[in-house]
Amino acid sequence: MEARVEESYASLAGRFPEFCGCPVCRDDVLVYALNRLPPRYVTSAEGHSVSEVALTGHQDRTMIDVAVMDGFRRVASAPRCGRGG
Repeated sequence: MEARVEESYASLAGRFPEFCGCPVCRDDVLVYALNRLPPRYVTSAEGHSVSEVALTGHQDRTMIDVAVMDGFRRVASAPRCGRGG
């Protein structure tokens, strides 16, 4: 899940010009999104493969993108780094 959230962050960051983008704000967006998405823990190579296939589906990608976009908005409105807001 973390890798997919990071991919979503990278693809969507340019759409939020009010977002600071410093390492603190980046991490805050990632943590915000990960805390709002269902966990996908696996312990085997087979489980990893099944999880990867599921996360490439349109519905899961949309769910991840929505959580990341919400994170951009929330962090941009009150960044912990002290910029913007």
